[in-house]
Order: sequence, then C-alpha cells, then structure tokens
Amino acid sequence: MNHFISEVRAETPAPAPGNAPPPGFGAFGQFGQLLPIVLLFVVIYFLMIRPQTKRAKEHKAMVAALAKGDEVVTTGGALGKITGLGDSFVTLEVAQGVEIKIQRQAIQQVLPKGTIKSVASS
Repeated sequence: MNHFISEVRAETPAPAPGNAPPPGFGAFGQFGQLLPIVLLFVVIYFLMIRPQTKRAKEHKAMVAALAKGDEVVTTGGALGKITGLGDSFVTLEVAQGVEIKIQRQAIQQVLPKGTIKSVASS
C-alpha cells in the first residue's frame, strides 16, 4: 500500500545571501574553532606543567643547599645523616658506623635537626 504514498521531506529555508556567517565559524570568525583547543592548553599548563616545574626548581635548590650534618630522607626511604659531600654523591650515616653513598638527586627531604634521635628512641 505504501507504493501510492509519496514521501514528504521537510527542508529548511535557505539563508538570505550575505547575511549569515559561513557555517561553523560562529562569532569569533575563523579562530572560533581553535578557541577550545587553546583553552585546553592553557588549563593543562596551569594545572600540570607549571606546578611540576616549580617543584623541580625547589628540589634542585634543596639539593644544592645540602651540608654536612643535615638529616635527610632518600627516595628509597632511608633515613640518615650527611657525613660527606661530593659533586654528585653524598655519604650518609644510616646507623652507628654504617655509611652508604647515594646520588644527590636521590635525597627527597631535609629533616629538622634531632629527628633521627627521636625516631630511634620510639
């Protein structure tokens, strides 16, 4: 029975020539399509890249300021007192008479003086 009924399709009227901007460009012209990508890069910079570079600078300054007698924690979790400093290595005393050499970059944190004694007594 559908052979006798023709299909009806609705069409939108064509815009008046010269009044409408080209499709897909919006109010910002050609750069309207690039705006979301630019905003994405700005958000990534402020949320990820900038804080990471700030932490790297702080760590580099902390490693450069190491001195004999500082109590430190390494990235591996070793707690010790600095007994010797070199250009790229540090000697740590981790127990009475036990010293190890580690890279300067492996030092994660400088602790307040007396931390090793308080940890050892508890």
